[in-house]
Amino acid sequence: MDIDWDGHGWEGLGEGVGRRRLPGWDATVGLVTGRDGVLLYDTGSTLAEGAELREQVSSLTGGRSVTHVALGHPHFDHVFGTAAFPGAEVYGAAGLAALLRREAAELRTDAVRHGVDAGAAAEAAAALVAPGHEVAGELVLDLGGRRVVLANAGPGHSGHDLALLVPGTPAVVFCGDLVEESGEPQAGPDALPARWPAAVDRLLELGGEDARYVPGHGAVVDAAFVRRQRAELARRAAVS
Repeated sequence: MDIDWDGHGWEGLGEGVGRRRLPGWDATVGLVTGRDGVLLYDTGSTLAEGAELREQVSSLTGGRSVTHVALGHPHFDHVFGTAAFPGAEVYGAAGLAALLRREAAELRTDAVRHGVDAGAAAEAAAALVAPGHEVAGELVLDLGGRRVVLANAGPGHSGHDLALLVPGTPAVVFCGDLVEESGEPQAGPDALPARWPAAVDRLLELGGEDARYVPGHGAVVDAAFVRRQRAELARRAAVS
């Protein structure tokens, strides 16, 4: 599907593939369209942000709804908008569903600490959607004339890092926060630094040398950038 990406901050990455860098934390959401399905990668930091994305996707796709949501990892700025997409099939890395059910209150607290309005954070936490489909290795989704791959690439940035590969020329890899361009990779209390370099290796295996790599925050990068960041992560963690 050919989409006019102009407006609302969207950036086209290929035919039927694009992303938007959201305000606030510069978090990326990705969009992939097929004949029969529309997939959104991550959902924003509040229900209002999710609703805005829902309306923008509808406008971009001629009135179509999001049919699939893939959650890159369990941080509030990537998952708090999911309830704005009722009826969508939600995917996450293995173990993510239990974590979101268990730690909704902690995510709300983290959102408020980072500047989200307390009421908006509480609303999103109360409506938090746990994935109905979990990915332990790789899962191929057929969106109709377009197959994409969900890959449990972590742990690394978190214990539940899910990447999205969109095959093509070039391929596009949505990396989540396993790769960041607009700043140094952020390692919170749920990060596993010793395993992070291996997770980045998995991204490079998925996409290959010529792919476009979409960080969780920042501009689209190439494989050379990803390798440099991998080397720095390995240096910090004192692993090979």
